[in-house]
This record gives sequence, C-alpha cells and structure tokens, in this order.
Amino acid sequence: MTNYLDFEKPLAEIEGKAEELRAMARANEDMDVEDEAGALDRKAEAMLRDLYKDLTPWRKCQVARHPDRPHCRDYIEALFTEYTPLAGDRNFADDHAVMGGLARLNDRPVMVIGHEKGNDTKSRIERNFGMARPEGYRKAIRLMEMADKFGLPVVTLVDTPGAYPGKGAEERGQSEAIARATEKCLQIGVPLVSVIIGEGGSGGAVAFATANRLAMLQHSIYSVISPEGCASILWKDAEKMREAAEALRLTAQDLLKLGVADRVIDEPLGGAHRGREATIAAVGKAIAGMLADLDGKDREALIRHRREKFLNIGSKGLAA
Repeated sequence: MTNYLDFEKPLAEIEGKAEELRAMARANEDMDVEDEAGALDRKAEAMLRDLYKDLTPWRKCQVARHPDRPHCRDYIEALFTEYTPLAGDRNFADDHAVMGGLARLNDRPVMVIGHEKGNDTKSRIERNFGMARPEGYRKAIRLMEMADKFGLPVVTLVDTPGAYPGKGAEERGQSEAIARATEKCLQIGVPLVSVIIGEGGSGGAVAFATANRLAMLQHSIYSVISPEGCASILWKDAEKMREAAEALRLTAQDLLKLGVADRVIDEPLGGAHRGREATIAAVGKAIAGMLADLDGKDREALIRHRREKFLNIGSKGLAA
C-alpha cells in the first residue's frame, strides 16, 4: 500500500482509480480496462512530475520523513557484504537507534555506522524512531576508534530527527556524548564519508556527519533544528513550520551552495520511496566515489582537510 503525503492527495485519487479498474478486470476476465487505466497512469505520471518539479523546503521535509524511504538497514543489507554488527558502548547499554559494524563495500573493508528509524510500529519503537541516546553516540565513538586503529575508512548514514531529549538521556550525558562523537569525527586519521539519507537533525546528525565528504540525497534535509521547533521558538506557533523551513535553508540544494554538502545524489521521480533500488544503488556509487577521492591522503592530510572544511562552512554561500 502506497503512503501518500498531504500534497500528493490528487495523485492518490488518480492512481487509486487506475488500481480499482485493474482490480475489477482481475475479478472479471472479460473486462478490458487497460486503455483507460493506461490513460490514468499517464495522467498520474504527468502530475507526479509537476508536483516534484519544484518542491518547497517544507514539502522536501515531508518527503525526507516519508516512512517508506530506504533506511540505514536497507542500505547496509543492499550495499555491504560480510556485515558484522557490533553492539554496546561498553559502559551502559546498546542503543538500537544506532547500528554499525565491520563490513565490505565493493570488497573494501570499512566501518559503517548509521541511524536506524525502523519500518513498522514495533521496530520504530525499538529503534526509538532513530533518536539516539548517549550510549548510541558512545557506541559510534567506540567503532570510530576501532576503525582508526585498524586503518578502516568510516561510512556514516545519517537519518535522525535529532538526539533523544529524554530525562534519562540527559542524566547520562547526552550533550557530552554528542560533543565527544563530533570530536572523534575530527580526530580519526582515516577517511570519513557521510550521506544524509533522510533527516539530518541538529547535533544528533552532526555527531556522525563531521566528515571529509558529505553527500545528501536530493530530497533530504539537514538543519540545526526542525522547522516545527524553530517555529515554536521564533513565532510561538509550530504551524509556521513552512516559513521556518524556508528560513532555515535546510535543503540539499541550499547546503551545496553553502559548502556544507559536497554533492547531491539524485532521487527517482517521486522520491526515494518510489525507487528504492535505484536510490540505494546511487548512494553506493556516491560513497565509492567519495572514498576514491580520499585515496592516497595520509593521516595528517585527512585530519587537516576535515578541520578546514568545517572552519570554512558557510563562507562559500556568504561570498556569493
């Protein structure tokens, strides 16, 4: 069953009518509805192209959060071989919102780490909707340290609305854990590449995305705060999220101009959820390309490049 976003409701009606016709034809073999259904398909495709031709920032937020988008686990299963998950922070617990471990990408050994939101009610609750607690960031630190020790490139897949703000997380040092993870990203002497595959929310995303190379999917977002949170603070009204999304400059296209993102990965027409296999393949190609860009750089050069990249963030867009 297709999940339609609010702005896709007219499309849902047309595609629904086409499916109804085909269902009737399946129930009655004497009915020939293919011409009429085909016309509806063409009308739906034209409408889809029109809807996605120039998405507003708020609509991009909706697409980035679509429940059917490929998540971290989908990318790991499709792109990586010999994946060996590593669990726990060796201090408190294992955070299921963060998954990671040793793997091979195109037969190249890597450490892969990412946020996992889950794909149904049970798994979303288990994964805390991709909102990591302190132990999740400390697990990531442990895996980055291991990668650094053994000279393995680190690949991170970012998809989180933000770090979990619960009382227990704060008691266990959420802010400190995020800061330490960000610091570790800047310290390791191996290539670190990151892809925003959905939402990149606040420090919870920065802790994984402080990388030598950062790619974003075409309809992904990356921001210091959610549009709803920003609207609540600035206007005391979460319903002004559309205005906030415009002001935050959180789209992949805006962040490419600002120098935050290094490349934008195209999504299939209608978003990643309408072409999961094509999206995953494109992300795999981008990761391989970013790692190839960093081949031959020594430890000092990688650390220096990463530091300079983040010191210069925003200057590209401001100069323009």
